Amino acid sequence: MEVNLITEALKFMVLGMGVVFIFLYVMILSVKLQARIIGKYFPDKAPVVTPPSSASRTGNTDQQAHVAAVIAAVTEFRKNKS
Repeated sequence: MEVNLITEALKFMVLGMGVVFIFLYVMILSVKLQARIIGKYFPDKAPVVTPPSSASRTGNTDQQAHVAAVIAAVTEFRKNKS
């Protein structure tokens, strides 16, 4: 009785790849099922959009004033250097 090693190797390869393929397929199905269940019992809530308050607008002008002061300082430094 002679055993052909190539055919045995091919059988094991097909068997192993088949098991992995079936496992991945079952895992994808279970994740999709889990997503449906979670989506059904815990739906996403719509985000609440709030208009910016007056405090954030004044903070923006403070930042603009800070940037303007830095630009003025750099410009003055370059004038004195040359």
